[in-house]
Amino acid sequence: MSTQPAHDRLVTDRRLLSTKAYGTGQHLAARQSLYQWQTPRHDLPGIIVNELAGIEGAVTDVGCGNGRFVARVREERPDLAVIPMDVSPGILEGIAGAVVADAQRLPVADGALGAVLALHMLYHVEDQEQAVEELGRVLAPNGIAIVSTNSRTDKQELESLWRQAAGDVLGIDEGPARVQLSARFTLEDAPEMLGAVFSDIRTIPLPGVIEVTDAEPIVAHLASYEAWADQMGVPFPQTIERARERVNEAIEKSGAFTITCLGGILVCGGPRR
Repeated sequence: MSTQPAHDRLVTDRRLLSTKAYGTGQHLAARQSLYQWQTPRHDLPGIIVNELAGIEGAVTDVGCGNGRFVARVREERPDLAVIPMDVSPGILEGIAGAVVADAQRLPVADGALGAVLALHMLYHVEDQEQAVEELGRVLAPNGIAIVSTNSRTDKQELESLWRQAAGDVLGIDEGPARVQLSARFTLEDAPEMLGAVFSDIRTIPLPGVIEVTDAEPIVAHLASYEAWADQMGVPFPQTIERARERVNEAIEKSGAFTITCLGGILVCGGPRR
């Protein structure tokens, strides 16, 4: 019997990830779109392209999702052979050269890549240590892995909003927490895990503040967790609607609903052999 906590099993359920969660790019796009209202604006694909400045040959984007980063790298670095990979065939539709692949068993030869990207996806991998070993295995000696995730403190206002709205629906002070994806691989935890495979790790923190004057981006973000609706312990559509009301109340009172963000990119070199 697995000893993996229930939350972890939900976040790593491959069947769910490849269907309800990421069967299409809809939910991922909703989460990405929230950052349109962040100050300062971080050009994440641009940061990735800059970090690839000295890289030659082939690059793989593991867990590439809707291909946002793949498109930018291909546009600005046409000299690189970019291989998109994801566990979900549906989300890869329309991405040229995409490969359905598991991060724990990459279909790439040892030392074949100049760089490997693993952006906001390692929290979805059941055996994270094995996945990190794979990132190191496929890299050339001078190659780099670029990994991203969020801090434990990221978007706490959204977590509070959800629990308050859930409590309102259930008639209690505070409802259960929603599924939190990055909790399995936080910005604080990442260096230790990556350090088992890489000798050089540099962290690029990406702080910011999101302010919205319309509830819809918040509602879309919360609704993007629909894949886990049955496991949240609260009526999902009713909680979404109550959250909308709470956001509108906050906007009416203060002029905006504010969210504090902290994500980060980790650039990893020196793969241990």
